[in-house]
Amino acid sequence: MVYLSLFFVSFVSATLFPMGSEAVLLYDLSMGHSVLLLWFVATVGNTLGSLLNYWLGLKGEGFLEKRGYLSKEKMQKAHSRFEKWGGWILLLSWMPVIGDPLTFIAGVLRYDLKRFIMIVVLAKGVRYAVVVGGYLMM
Repeated sequence: MVYLSLFFVSFVSATLFPMGSEAVLLYDLSMGHSVLLLWFVATVGNTLGSLLNYWLGLKGEGFLEKRGYLSKEKMQKAHSRFEKWGGWILLLSWMPVIGDPLTFIAGVLRYDLKRFIMIVVLAKGVRYAVVVGGYLMM
């Protein structure tokens, strides 16, 4: 149940609904559960949450344009910025506030899914490794 709870919180934390997956991870670490398994579950859950954002961006572009939230001009501007920095901007997907919208925009812009997954897994994995490492050094 511990791992399922961490997975759920990590998944939701990666969407536009904020939650504290790091706090849950730290609590689970303090209870003596498997460090590697906790890291893995948090990384997978958070990555899958980002994939949901990507999918929502991929499928929601037309809806957002119809509602007036996105214009062709805004999309072209966002696309050129994304192209300027490349997919490496997704390394910031772990960050609060800006990370979730970045994964959504990647979907809207139809960024290559394989590259998206590779970069986001790296970003999320390193983030949780830092949390785990910080805990273990205490």
